[in-house]
Amino acid sequence: MNLVSSLKYAFLSLLHPRMLALLLLPMGFSLLLWGGLAVWFWGDWTSTLNLWLSTSVVGPYMEDISWLAGSAVTFLILLMLIPLAYVTALLIVSVFAMPMMVRHVAQNRFPNLHLEHGGSNIGSAWNSFAALCIYLLLWILTLPLWLLSGPLALAFPVLLNAYLNQRLFRYDALAEHASEQEFAVLTERSGKQFYLLGGILGLLQYVPLLNFLAPVYIGLAFTHFCLDELEKLRMEKAGLALSE
Repeated sequence: MNLVSSLKYAFLSLLHPRMLALLLLPMGFSLLLWGGLAVWFWGDWTSTLNLWLSTSVVGPYMEDISWLAGSAVTFLILLMLIPLAYVTALLIVSVFAMPMMVRHVAQNRFPNLHLEHGGSNIGSAWNSFAALCIYLLLWILTLPLWLLSGPLALAFPVLLNAYLNQRLFRYDALAEHASEQEFAVLTERSGKQFYLLGGILGLLQYVPLLNFLAPVYIGLAFTHFCLDELEKLRMEKAGLALSE
């Protein structure tokens, strides 16, 4: 199965010295960024959330149990900071590391896959911006459901991660090698597999220590999967041309 082989090859690629050098940089920078912002703006954030809680439907119940209100505010801030730090690391990998990762995978596993340059830097930037906006909008809209749906709340972040992972990395993985037409074909016929791969890889966010390595591994897995699908598509086209 292509998904399984992509995960395996991504792990092997991760062991290369060039890829190992990338591992901790995205998440490390992201944690420093959001940790610094949390220290600097913690007072403002807690006062804003306390005001919001006091005016919400649970406000009257919080008046007599102030310790619970404080705990709820801290929980809400962490609930926002953790995905924001993770998404920031994904964006860093998508924008800055993916070109190097795609070249590495292509040279070592797909040396005969010629370049069609269907994507561009502007297209990559727009794709990342659109993916982030849609992700944040869905995250905000579904946040109340996370708090009210019990065990089902675990499904919402997984589905959101699946969307974000596939939307971010499928474009960058194919930008240099696929034509615009090939990208459209692969998006249509492999769309479900993109989402499935994105969801599987999104689970790494919840595994301690592995979540530090996840952004680079996700980028490598999507690169292997997308280039493999592109190679198969071209082999099919070549087979049809010969049969004619």
